[in-house]
Amino acid sequence: MKNRYNTKQREKILSYLKENRDSNITAEEILAHFNLENNDGIGKSTVYRYLNDLVKQNIVKKYMVENRNCSCYQYIEDQNCSEHYHLKCEKCNKIIHLECEEFENVRNHISKEHDFELDSVKTILYGLCKDCRKETCAK
Repeated sequence: MKNRYNTKQREKILSYLKENRDSNITAEEILAHFNLENNDGIGKSTVYRYLNDLVKQNIVKKYMVENRNCSCYQYIEDQNCSEHYHLKCEKCNKIIHLECEEFENVRNHISKEHDFELDSVKTILYGLCKDCRKETCAK
């Protein structure tokens, strides 16, 4: 899909998502960043339009995160997020892309023994990342 717009606003939004690639970012957080912190005046419809375009182009992944009760977005660096699972830190909200043969064994076991197919796009395992565990242990 060819990009309809290649404006400074689009580049600013994409740059912000790249800088925060380990986090789930909401459209409201993008609006707050540009309008409150930087006074860039990027409108709500512009943010949503660009986010939808970036999702369609597989540049950004859209997630529904239960504890946030809204859609979140993440820059995915040309990764095919439909082929692997995700780990999410409950403290810092970092998303880790999980590509692990052992987890594929679990997936195959669940399919064969329990007749249930996991959806890797929607599968997120929650816990604490190594940095947050270190921080917790240091206290």
